[in-house]
Amino acid sequence: NGTSVEEFILLGFPGTWHFRVSLVVVFALMYSLAVIGNASIIALVWMNSNLHTPMYFFLCNLSFLEIWYTTGAVPKAIGVMLGTSQTISFSACILQLFFLLSLGSTECFLLSVMAYDRYIAICCPLRYSSLMNNVVSARLVLSSWLGGFLAISLLAFLTSRLTFCGPDVINHFLCDIDSCLALSCSDTRPVELATFLVSIIVVLASCVVILVSYMYIISSILRIQSVHGRKKAFSTCSAHLSVVTIWYGSTIFLYVKPSAQNSLDLNKLVNTFNTIVTPLLNPFIYTLRNKEVKKALGRASQKK
Repeated sequence: NGTSVEEFILLGFPGTWHFRVSLVVVFALMYSLAVIGNASIIALVWMNSNLHTPMYFFLCNLSFLEIWYTTGAVPKAIGVMLGTSQTISFSACILQLFFLLSLGSTECFLLSVMAYDRYIAICCPLRYSSLMNNVVSARLVLSSWLGGFLAISLLAFLTSRLTFCGPDVINHFLCDIDSCLALSCSDTRPVELATFLVSIIVVLASCVVILVSYMYIISSILRIQSVHGRKKAFSTCSAHLSVVTIWYGSTIFLYVKPSAQNSLDLNKLVNTFNTIVTPLLNPFIYTLRNKEVKKALGRASQKK
């Protein structure tokens, strides 16, 4: 792999033992709630036949992705903060980087697919069942997963070819692009260029799809005569819009830049938000802002 460094030391969050233990408790609690919340969404949709629609099929895939996304970062971060698992091999570092970035790219594509689904549902309601059937929705989801992992393959390969001569301390609780570029003693410009181009393709292209979809959605909603009709139409996409705003705000900050200019300490905070807070918030946002999900939850609790 062209490197003299066989493993890295993850610094995590420096501080006193009590501070790190407090962080471990917070991380473990939020991780547990994120996994339980997203798994509950999947189970709820699975058990309620009236939720077997493309919209909730996309939501299940998003919840499944969030479980793996937070699992790819948090357990290792807890080990780092406890001091029991601070080292990570070079190959494991590249694998974690590839896994997290691929899932992040897939989430961008899934969110754009969900925006397109809401566009068809609101702007072309009479043609929805023919334009967004089970086959089409399955193909869109498969394309999102394949596109997300393929988009990061070249980036992970280029990162694996970097030379690391030391130091071997990564100022983070996980392996990310900026941390690897900061430690490399070889020319990092090809990786920085590839990162920027992939970010443009994945993040901004999917963001454009979402923005265009919502421009048409808002235009259609404003043409609805009744206030009740406008509220009902907007309620079908308000949860998705909230998730999009949270996800893209942090993702654009982290990756859409021409070089690794951001402070690594600031990156840690934003990555914490991305890998822990966002997967925790998503199921609650969809539960609290979606009437059909709330009704399904009510029926499930009554059965118990």
